[in-house]
Amino acid sequence: MELSVLLLLALVTGLVILLARGHPKARGHLPPGPRPLPFFGNLLQMDRGGLLKSFQRLRDKYGDVFTVYLGPRPVVILYGTEAIREALVDQAEAFSGRGKIAVVDQVFQGYGVVFANGERWKALRRFSLATMRDFGMGKRSVEERIQEEAQCLVEELRKSQGALQDPTSIFHSITANIICSIVFGKRFAYRDPDFLRLLDIFYQTFTLISSFSSQVFELFSDFLKYFPGRTQANLQKHAGSQRLHWPQRGEAQGDPGPRRPRDFIDTYLLRMDKEKSHPNSEFHHQNLLNTVLSLFFAGTETTSTTLRYGFLLMLKYPHIAEKVHKEIDQVIGSHRPPALDDRAKMPYTDAVIHEIQRFGDLIPIGVPHVVIKDTNFRGYIIPKDTEVYPILHSALFDSRYFDTPDTFNPNHFLDANGALTKNEAFMPFSVGKRICLGEGIARAELFLFFTTILQNFSVASPVAPEDIDLTPRECGVGKLPPVYQIRFLSR
Repeated sequence: MELSVLLLLALVTGLVILLARGHPKARGHLPPGPRPLPFFGNLLQMDRGGLLKSFQRLRDKYGDVFTVYLGPRPVVILYGTEAIREALVDQAEAFSGRGKIAVVDQVFQGYGVVFANGERWKALRRFSLATMRDFGMGKRSVEERIQEEAQCLVEELRKSQGALQDPTSIFHSITANIICSIVFGKRFAYRDPDFLRLLDIFYQTFTLISSFSSQVFELFSDFLKYFPGRTQANLQKHAGSQRLHWPQRGEAQGDPGPRRPRDFIDTYLLRMDKEKSHPNSEFHHQNLLNTVLSLFFAGTETTSTTLRYGFLLMLKYPHIAEKVHKEIDQVIGSHRPPALDDRAKMPYTDAVIHEIQRFGDLIPIGVPHVVIKDTNFRGYIIPKDTEVYPILHSALFDSRYFDTPDTFNPNHFLDANGALTKNEAFMPFSVGKRICLGEGIARAELFLFFTTILQNFSVASPVAPEDIDLTPRECGVGKLPPVYQIRFLSR
């Protein structure tokens, strides 16, 4: 059904509810915001450019903490570094609930480590962190996995012989293979058809989450979910990806294998077997399925998209790429692969990667939180179960912390002596109890993949640097760089 027809139906339904119910009543003492209409909420105050632009404009009027109604439900918006840190760090427990992203809620339904809440979330997060550490996170073994994958990448890029290519698929493949090695205990060939099909599903889903139509769906999800259309078709496609995991490691379902588990799935199944007599155990197949799905989605899309932004920026600013080449040559040379120990000796390259993450602004409105109890915040009372949006864009582009926030500038992370500096506004992985559990892996991947590529290749574009357009392809919950072509030329 066309979006315009759905909106018309929504308007008609809203008018009926408007006549039946009158004005909505907020619970507690919420922060200020524009007056909502029944059912429609603050639809009339929303910018055609999407939710982020709407929140930016409302912040100018209502301050750093305000309330908007997305359809019939109130959402508290946290805007700016201080407001986000006060909530997610200083009152971490109160703001530790996870809200819903409507477009994928029918897939996850509150299961899996990313979208779970309460004791389910605590049990799955503890298990996931411990297991990922056992299989390499925070240890040298994950570094070795990434280094091996980086060398496979170099071989693949050499085969292209400098031909123009869209880097999307190759960046997806290398980041997914790191998760595969932890979850399934193996990597997959870059042209494996099942592997490529799985990666395409994740890419299309992230594209949908980042789209304008998903933002409309967020406003009226309780109504629009009953109508067929692009969103529902994609949800069915995404659900199919759940079945796609098991053929790759299917033997694990029935038999955990040796007492020494081989991977994340083995470890989970052993735990599930251990707790099978506990009727309220959270270790069951639905949580396994959605946890694996969460790890793949978060571990593949975020890092691969950051790499795509990074190399587009290197094409746009070749003088910065040249400085990175110089530092790589001085610190690493050409006769050994980059290692994580090199990062401390390469402040400029590290600053460039930080700035890629900041400027790339991958999850601009943040993943929704929920307060788990009635919460006093800056003199307001936020009722239990109220959704909270920490606008990460507002921190990453905070002019109080970055001199030229709208400009790509690695000096944002360097002091007067050229040393790397910490910045409180730098929170691409969010902050607090819900910070991305794969942050360590992602940071290692970004450094090792980025430096290995630039150690072996220079990059070129058919478009002059001044003509390269950085305008994102989509910008919603997620942000996607424009499609572009690049040459990897052997150095």
